[in-house]
Amino acid sequence: MFSKKFSTSIAKLKSTKYIALLGILIALKIAISSNYITVGDNLRVYFTFFVVAIEASIFGPAVSLISGFVSDILGFIIFPSGNFFIGYTISAMLSNFIYAMFLYEQNITILKIALSKITVNLFVNVILGSTWSAIMFKKAYLYYLAKSIVKNTLLLPIEITILVVAFTVLLPILTKKGLIKQSKLPLKLF
Repeated sequence: MFSKKFSTSIAKLKSTKYIALLGILIALKIAISSNYITVGDNLRVYFTFFVVAIEASIFGPAVSLISGFVSDILGFIIFPSGNFFIGYTISAMLSNFIYAMFLYEQNITILKIALSKITVNLFVNVILGSTWSAIMFKKAYLYYLAKSIVKNTLLLPIEITILVVAFTVLLPILTKKGLIKQSKLPLKLF
């Protein structure tokens, strides 16, 4: 199943329709990521997560890894904010990958949306983000971990709600256009 997801994902890069859509979504992620709310020392609230989740559900894990890399690098080049650090690029790639593993080529449910966001927040944003911050800014890991846990816990229900609303609105359109395989509409809990 894992290799099938990768092969169907990478096959989408053979279609000009999918390449054009990917370019638009990468540009959208870069534009949205240039606007964020700073809530502390190297702690920001971004709004790109819903575009990442939609993109991952359309393109799958292989393309999502590539997109995470490209959008992070281009985003830094176009809108630099601080020093470049490869760890944040890895985080962008992993976030895309996690959403793809939960949402690509299967029925998308509220539970899968919530689990994907919880996984991204816990492992990528909290654990890896705190690690990258501690490496870059030479403060104790627990300092960044505590701040990140609070931020990501407080934002989690809001972010899940935004994702559920976005998928509720977009799933019928994406399914009709053949971009997502979804047999159960409207969006179900399980």
